[in-house]
Amino acid sequence: MKKFLCAAGLGIALAASAGAQAADKIAVVNVSSIFQQLPQRATIAKQLESEFKGRATELQSMENDLQTKMQKLQRDASTMKASERSRMEKQIMAERATFSSKAQAFEQDNRRRQMEERNKLLSRIQDAVKKVANSEGYDLVIDSNAVAYAAKSKDITADVLKQVK
Repeated sequence: MKKFLCAAGLGIALAASAGAQAADKIAVVNVSSIFQQLPQRATIAKQLESEFKGRATELQSMENDLQTKMQKLQRDASTMKASERSRMEKQIMAERATFSSKAQAFEQDNRRRQMEERNKLLSRIQDAVKKVANSEGYDLVIDSNAVAYAAKSKDITADVLKQVK
């Protein structure tokens, strides 16, 4: 039992000293801060806005037209013939279904494109982190948002931001 405790203590001491040596080569980076500061982010946002502007305008006009028809039906329902009211209700329901499917497709396409562009930027950030880590000799780089406390780690956020720009 004593031999086991001695071996375990020696193993812990060696691991602690190895951990202390590795701690000298750890850096932190704030990826979200870099992402927010990138000038390309605004350019991409404008590009996506113009890419989806036509569809957004179409959806807006469809929605306005649908609201106008619904208001007309509510306003004139009491004076309409039953067949005319029924026809108008069916038309509104069909247009509402069309609008709903187009709006859903628009949202999915918009979300997909935003994720594609976001992933491209994050890939560039990751490449920059690798370059900075290699050039400065870091073995481990951790996102600062994932670390509760890091006393002896260097923050390389500014260096990575320079590399990405």
